[in-house]
Amino acid sequence: QVQLVESGGGLVQAGGSLRLSCAASGSIFSMNSMGWYRQAPGKQRELVAGITSGGSTNYADSVKGRFTISRDNAKNTVYLQMNSLKPENTAVYYCNGDLRAIGTLVYRNYWGQGTQVTVSS
Repeated sequence: QVQLVESGGGLVQAGGSLRLSCAASGSIFSMNSMGWYRQAPGKQRELVAGITSGGSTNYADSVKGRFTISRDNAKNTVYLQMNSLKPENTAVYYCNGDLRAIGTLVYRNYWGQGTQVTVSS
């Protein structure tokens, strides 16, 4: 079964860093565009960063210069390096992306289960 599994969340002090990983598991043929979203309590889910199959990236204004999204296609993994973290970055972070399973011809969209990031002041 194809799925996305996040890891790397946790508790960190303001100014610290965390690296989130999102591994696509199952019979994966390829990953297309991938992204990281977050949802804070009482707020809507929002896009944090995205990366295309060719490596082009885009970021929410609030994280530009502090967060970096990257991918390793050989490992079917996407990363989010988060530096200079702030308390307002506290949220559940979700991985999202379009995956093509072996033996299929189309990409389907998948969400991970989420990983909690808590930044203390």
